[in-house]
Formats: sequence, C-alpha cells, structure tokens
Amino acid sequence: MANNLSELEKKLWDAADELRANSKLSAAEYSTPVLGLIFLRFADQKFTVAEKELSKSGTGRRNIGKTDYQARGVLYLPPQSRFSCLITLPEGENIGKALNDAMKAIEAENEDLRGVLPKTYTQFDNKMLVELLKLMNSIPLDIEGDAFGKIYEYFLGEFALTEGRDGGEFFTPTPIVKLIVEVIEPFHGKIYDPACGSGGMFVQSARFVQNHKKSPSDEISVYGQEKTTETVRLCKMNLAVHGLSGDVREANTYYEDLHNAPGQFDFVMANPPFNVDRVDKDRIKDDTKRFPFGMPAADNANFLWIQLFLSSLNKTGRAGFVMANSAADARSSEMEIRKKIIEAGVVDAIVSVGPNMFYTVALPCTLWFFDKGKPRTKQTGTVLFLDARHIYSQIDRAHREWTDAQIGFLANIVRLYRGENLDFTQGRQETESKVTETFGKKPKYADVPGLCKVATIKDIESQGWSLNPGRYVGMAEHETSTDEEFKVQLQTLNEDLEILKDQARTLERTIASNLAGILET
Repeated sequence: MANNLSELEKKLWDAADELRANSKLSAAEYSTPVLGLIFLRFADQKFTVAEKELSKSGTGRRNIGKTDYQARGVLYLPPQSRFSCLITLPEGENIGKALNDAMKAIEAENEDLRGVLPKTYTQFDNKMLVELLKLMNSIPLDIEGDAFGKIYEYFLGEFALTEGRDGGEFFTPTPIVKLIVEVIEPFHGKIYDPACGSGGMFVQSARFVQNHKKSPSDEISVYGQEKTTETVRLCKMNLAVHGLSGDVREANTYYEDLHNAPGQFDFVMANPPFNVDRVDKDRIKDDTKRFPFGMPAADNANFLWIQLFLSSLNKTGRAGFVMANSAADARSSEMEIRKKIIEAGVVDAIVSVGPNMFYTVALPCTLWFFDKGKPRTKQTGTVLFLDARHIYSQIDRAHREWTDAQIGFLANIVRLYRGENLDFTQGRQETESKVTETFGKKPKYADVPGLCKVATIKDIESQGWSLNPGRYVGMAEHETSTDEEFKVQLQTLNEDLEILKDQARTLERTIASNLAGILET
C-alpha cells in the first residue's frame, strides 16, 4: 500500500504542477486552492461513507440530518458542495463561482471552518478547474483511512519546496515531526504549538495515538498560535482533513499569549523561526511567567522561544522542538539562561540532526527535549546526547530524510535511557533488529561512541554549559574506515566547523556592539 500511495502522490503532484506551470499563477496563489480541492474530495469521501451507513441504520421515522453526520465526526456537506455535483458541471458553467459557493456553503454548516476555506477559484480559468477536478476525482475512494491526509501532507511538502524559504514557515518535514512525537509520547493530554504552521505536530500526535489503538478525539486536545492568516487557514484545513479539531488562533507569540499558556500544557512541540532579530524586548521584559529566566542581551529570539516552551509545560509536561545549532553553544547572557535551564534538571535529551533534512534550508539543526517530570526519576542530574548526523536516507542529491526504522531506533535509545518499555510501532522488525544489534538481545542502555552519551550536569558545566552533542558523544570506533565512512566523518567535522564559525560571527557582532557603546560614551 505504501508504494502504491507514494506512486499516487507523485502522479497527482506531477499533474497538478504541470497545470500550474502552464498558468499565470504563482505557487503561492495556486497552493491553497489546490489543497482546498484535496480537502473537498476527502470530505466528500467521508460524507459518502457515512451517508450509506446512516441510510442502512435509519428507521424511516425521521429524516437524517446534519447532527447525525457530526455525531460521526464527519463534516456535513450541503448538496451544492458535493464532489459528485461539482464534477458533473458542464464546462460552460462558471466553475470558479460554483467552487467558491461550495466552500461558503460548507463553512455555513460547519462552524469550526468559518472563514477558513479558499474562495479564490474565480482567478483560475474554467479549463484548469475542470482538469483539477478530474485529477482529484481520480483519487480512489477505497484507499485506506488516512491516505487522503498523507496526500494532503505530500502536497504541503511539495508546495513548501516550490515556494523556497517562505514555504518553510508552514511546513516541517514529517520525519522530524515523527521523531519529536515519538520521544515526548503524547498519549493523553493537552498539546500546544505556539508556532504551529500548518499543524504537522498535531497531525503526527493524532497518528501516534491511533498507532497505539486509541481515539485521538478522546485522548488529546490541541492548541496553537500562528502569526500568518493564510497559515492559520492551512492548519485548520489540515486538522479537518485528518478529522481533528483544535483551538488554533492568529497571534504573534512573542507579544500575545491567547491561550494563557504558562503551566497549562502536558506537551509542547514546535519548529520556531531561527535567530530572529528585532523582537521588541521592552514589551515583554516584565512577563516573568513566560520568560522566567529574563531577556537575552543578544538580538536573537532563540532563548525567548526556549523559555516559552519550558514555561508552557505543567508540572510533569514534556516538550520537543527544533532549534538552531548556535543556541547549544551561545555565550554571554544566552549561556546564563541555558545554564539555569540545565541546573533546573529539566533537559531530557539533545539530538544533533545533519544537513539537508529540511526542504528550504540546508543547514543542520538540533532537537531539544524537556521533561518537567524528570526531577522525580532516576535520570535526575543527567542529559542524554544523541548524534544522529550520520543517520539518514538520501532522497536525492540535495535532500535527506529518516525512515520509520531510523526514527524508531533513535526514539528507543531515549526509552532505554529513561528505563521505559521499548516501542517498535515505527519500523517494527527493522527497528527491533537495530536496537538489539546495538544494545544487546536484552537491550539495556549503554553509551555508544559516535552515537549516544549520558552526561551529568557536572560534565556539562566542564564544557562551558554547552548542549552540543558533538562535545560529548565523540567519534565512532572503526577498525577500518571505508570511503563512505570517511565522507561522513569529514562532513561531521565540517558541520562542527560551521557551528564554530557561526559562534565567532556572533561574538564579533557582540564585541563590535560593545565597542561602539564604549566609544559613544
């Protein structure tokens, strides 16, 4: 099924992208309406299934209505919004207006989608819309439950790649999100993403719950903030495609806290923008609930985000987020904030991620994991460092990803460290084989050079409060080195050099700024 779905995704994308290439529309103008049609096709498929089931179970004593569909978690579709109605419209009809009216009618019947669905179809010519409708109609109705959602995510990723750097604002690659979810294990509770983009963290959390034979709507509730109107709409559509609802609001998280976040959430997940400057710290310097360790002196928002994530957790909450590599070694005031967080004993694990894992930037990054319940466990006073830079699957010359087995392997290293039961949901037999190969037939955590290392707070202090896994994990031991292994080692060293160069540039800017201040006085 996986291979068939991948082929279908690529076939659909190639056809849709060819239509765009032959139009005057930019990728940004084209993306949301096309995602809206995937959404509509999915909603119609679920409605059709529910309609058949309801007609069989009906007693004939009353008409089946909107509440019957909503009770089954299905969006109610009025007749003019049914795909079967739209696909049979004659080509001479104003298809764009018909689609706009269909979206308006869905919003009128489903309060959660009010103002969310695209209504810009009149900018497409009729011929293109007919072809797009035929394309969406080619998606088989008998594909497995979440296949529509995966097609939607595939298109999100491809649009992010097409739109370049701006696309990264709404999409985090699914393997990165999967690992974050596997490590923080959101089985039950309230989930918050204050930089939620198109909602990938929420969707993967729901999949995690489903994979463990539970109902996401019963187990988790999701809350998000996002500063861009269009991205909020994408997020709400993504949730609806996956049968989820959530409280996602438009807000600039630096200055606005619409969910009263401090101490509220069981889980926090995010991929915030890196190294943002010009945040007006005077507006937030007195907000000690959200920023308990104070304002960093550097004109860089990384440690604002890090504090937001930590302060949003309840007493036993867990957080997992993507962070710029430079934050792990940043000096001066940022180091002081990092030191306080480490001394609080809440840092659970730090994972180095190699380059080319994101569609829009080639730089490596780091995944940080917090656990506020950790001070009551045997891992108190230690941090697990994982170097995953040499673990990847090459997609093409410029892009990499993690397979499910690689995600499962990395997540189970964290479980071994915590003393939790192993979970082979991701990657199954291949994951289990890799875990036993590395940690024994009865797996028990042990430091592995080049892969993982448990460090004490005293160890971290001796390294200048660095959270850079490369400082602790070291290099793998090899009797002989193949050309490929040498390339990996050389690339790892080059990445470390880039981190040091970035730190040097930051230090140069700080010195120049301080010098300018002295000379002005």
